[in-house]
Amino acid sequence: MIHAGDLCTLAALDELRALGPPVVAVRGNADDAAVRAALPDAAVVEAGGARIAVVHDAGRTDGRLARLRRRFPDADAVVFGHSHVPLLAAGPDGVWIFNPGSPADRRCAPRHTMGTCRAAGGTLAFGHVDLD
Repeated sequence: MIHAGDLCTLAALDELRALGPPVVAVRGNADDAAVRAALPDAAVVEAGGARIAVVHDAGRTDGRLARLRRRFPDADAVVFGHSHVPLLAAGPDGVWIFNPGSPADRRCAPRHTMGTCRAAGGTLAFGHVDLD
């Protein structure tokens, strides 16, 4: 399981970890001090022969893909949160950027969402799940 930040409390992180699968999470701007101390700013996870980078804030829309490629040059995809707006896009080199949205706080997004990813043979398939 991947979480791109804004867990807010350690209790929320503990609940995710209790679900069973390993949790790869990064800290977000809405996290309390205990969560910020427990989690890194960024992480990279290997799944099904692919490398997925995780970061909370991917910055402005303009230049986002190039910026993420520079930050994570060996990643096959970058998952980010912060805006809570669902996004799935691929660059010309086939590297994915993915924002799953948010199941709890949709902010400017049209709906509550979460994301899925299937990884096998070095190939990634992302999708959004509409929760409304």
